[in-house]
Amino acid sequence: MKKLLLALSAVAAITGSANAADLAARPYTKAPPPVAPAYNWTGFYIFGGGGGGIWDADQHTQTTVGAVPLTIDQRQGGDGWFGTVGLGYDWQFNNSWVVGVFADGQFGSLRGSLSDAFNGITGRIKLQDSWAAGVRFGYLVAPNVFSYVNGGYSGSHWSGSTLVDNFSGLPVGLHTDSFNRNGWFVGGGVENSLNIFGLTAPGWFMKTEYRAAYYDKKAVDERFDGTNVLFGDSVTFKPLVQTVSTSLVYRFNWTGPVVAKY
Repeated sequence: MKKLLLALSAVAAITGSANAADLAARPYTKAPPPVAPAYNWTGFYIFGGGGGGIWDADQHTQTTVGAVPLTIDQRQGGDGWFGTVGLGYDWQFNNSWVVGVFADGQFGSLRGSLSDAFNGITGRIKLQDSWAAGVRFGYLVAPNVFSYVNGGYSGSHWSGSTLVDNFSGLPVGLHTDSFNRNGWFVGGGVENSLNIFGLTAPGWFMKTEYRAAYYDKKAVDERFDGTNVLFGDSVTFKPLVQTVSTSLVYRFNWTGPVVAKY
C-alpha cells in the first residue's frame, strides 16, 4: 500500500511540473510599427479661382506699309483682376514625385495703354481673356503638399481701343481693332490639402500659382472710325503678362490616407 501511494505521488509531481512548464510566459513579440499615411495624387481634378496681374509691352510707331520705324521703343503697361477655371490630370510616381497635364482659361480685364508717340495719340487696351495648356512637374514636400513648376502654350485676346489726343483727351476719329496673340508661359506654385486646422474636407485642395506669359509681337493698325480704312501708321505691341492666382481644387479620386491594418 505504501508503495502504491509513493508511485501515485511521483506521477502527480511529474504531471504538475509539465503543466507548470506549459503555463510559462511566452516570448513577447512587438507589434509592427504603423505605416505612415500614403496619399495618392494620381487622378483628375478641376479648379476655379481668381487673381491679379500686370502686363508690359515695348511699343513704337511705324508705317503700316513697309514697317518703317517712326519712333523709338517705349514701354507701356497695365494691370487688373481676373477669374480662372481649369482641369487637369496628375500621375504620382517614385513615391514623392508628380507629373501632370492641364488646361485653363482666365477671364477679366487687365487694362493699360497703347501709345502712338509720333502722332501724339493714345488709347486704352485690355487683356480680356487668355487660355493655357501645359504640363507641370514637382515634388511632394509633405504627403498632402505639392510644390511644382509648369509651362506650355498660351493664347490671349486683346480689346480694340478708341484713340484720343494726348493733351486734350478728345477722340481724334481713329481706333484700333481687337486682336489675338499666341505665345508660351512658365510658372510654378504650391497645392495643399484643406484637411488642416482640424477641418475635414476630403478631395478639396487650394493652390496658389505664379505665371509669366510671353506673347508674339503684333503691329496694331490705326484705322478711321466709320469706314475702318487704314490710317497709315501702326503701333507695335509685344506683351509680357505676369499673374498670381489662388484657386480651389477638387480631386475626384482623393479618399485620404491609406492606413495599414494589422
